[in-house]
Amino acid sequence: MGTSGSEIGCPDARVSVTRRAATLLVDASCTLGEGILWDAKRRALFWTDIEKSQLWMHVVATASTHRWALPERVGSLALGQSGRVLLGCEKRLCLLEVDTSAGGPLNITTLVAVEPMARTRINDGRTDRSGNFVFGTLNEADDKAPIGSFYQYSMKHGLRPLDLGGVAIPNSICFSPDGRTMYYCDSPDLRIMRCEYHADSARVAHIREFVRFGNDQGLPDGSVIDSAGCLWNAAWGSGCVRRYNSTGAIDIVIEVPTQNPTCPAFGGPGYRDLFITSSRQELTTDQLQRTPHAGGVYHHRFDDVVGVADELFRDA
Repeated sequence: MGTSGSEIGCPDARVSVTRRAATLLVDASCTLGEGILWDAKRRALFWTDIEKSQLWMHVVATASTHRWALPERVGSLALGQSGRVLLGCEKRLCLLEVDTSAGGPLNITTLVAVEPMARTRINDGRTDRSGNFVFGTLNEADDKAPIGSFYQYSMKHGLRPLDLGGVAIPNSICFSPDGRTMYYCDSPDLRIMRCEYHADSARVAHIREFVRFGNDQGLPDGSVIDSAGCLWNAAWGSGCVRRYNSTGAIDIVIEVPTQNPTCPAFGGPGYRDLFITSSRQELTTDQLQRTPHAGGVYHHRFDDVVGVADELFRDA
């Protein structure tokens, strides 16, 4: 621990930066691990390996791990009030009954189709502070044109678009502790944005830049908010997770021993544990030999940071 000078998070924002290290928790070897969540009731982690069409669950206390093969790729997920898991599948939102016993078919219920005729799939998503699921769709074509969109889904109102413009690779979706500010990004744009967010009406306003990445800072991927309202972002290609304070300045960096961290989540006792998924994509044979645990889940325990629990999806 300790400080290591200054790092720029946005123009004219310089603070002393504390650097800390994450260590391997689960050697999952995911091709594209993403969407990690803490389930307080089960005291377990859930995450998805998008490219292998798998859902993972790890019970921390017993170090037991479960894995389910899914019928399609899942870009994001949320925990439901019923105990089911909401899955952002390629072209639909579904609810999955979690069964850790061996064998038997998966009990998956489709809620709504999403852009069924487009060349997009569901990517990053998270519940807002009112228990609605907010997510974006990703352009799967090589041109990466911004043809994706952002949506809010609830059992009460169904699927409603958010007026945030087109997007190529939506990520970094998270919400301030009071739920009134939404953060999001289009990863290739190298910026994390923020806006006023109204959950009841699914309206957004006052869209502006929060953080602009430098050319050597990687790409913004998944983000989460802590109890102080600071944003923690996993930066693809950087080997780290950075905390940005309310001004957009970096004050803590968690170094991850692999190049492509993808998504952070707070959990554990008192929400003082940070868990981080990662990917093996875009790594050379030499890089994989030097970082054989790429695609695993990493962990850091804090004594001076407290996270915020994600709201449960209202699926009752």
